[in-house]
Amino acid sequence: MSIIKNRKEEGLKALGKETNYLSDYDPNVLETFENQHPENDYWVRFNCPEFTTLCPITGQPDFAEIRISYLPNKKMVESKSLKLYLFSFRNHGDFHEDSVNTIMKDLIRLMEPKYIEVTGFFVPRGGISIYPYANYGQPGTKYERMAEYRLMNHDLNVNS
Repeated sequence: MSIIKNRKEEGLKALGKETNYLSDYDPNVLETFENQHPENDYWVRFNCPEFTTLCPITGQPDFAEIRISYLPNKKMVESKSLKLYLFSFRNHGDFHEDSVNTIMKDLIRLMEPKYIEVTGFFVPRGGISIYPYANYGQPGTKYERMAEYRLMNHDLNVNS
């Protein structure tokens, strides 16, 4: 049985269909599929260099590169649905820090990953760049300790 057939049987709606872009923030567009290797610890990384949202005060656009890294548990986020989800911020007003935390929390609710971190590299406005970072590890596990360690030793080197 092919991987594509397996994915379709999992009920994915966005993959392989015409793209319908949303006009405002909607976490319900996110979809998952089963992790074929839940016993392994491995990284899944996404990079969205064209993320945009709106300043909730001025309504002006804010541009960023969003980086998402996670250790999957039983479920994984489907990449096209993630793209549509991130695109849904385009007309949504949120501060930089709120956007990063919202993305992380929505993905935690969706997948219940072992560990996840989200970083936003926002383009300077008014001469100041903001790079919010948020992370999470499953409570009571080594991943919670990992989250604490990575937060306390977080490096804002934009090339990492």
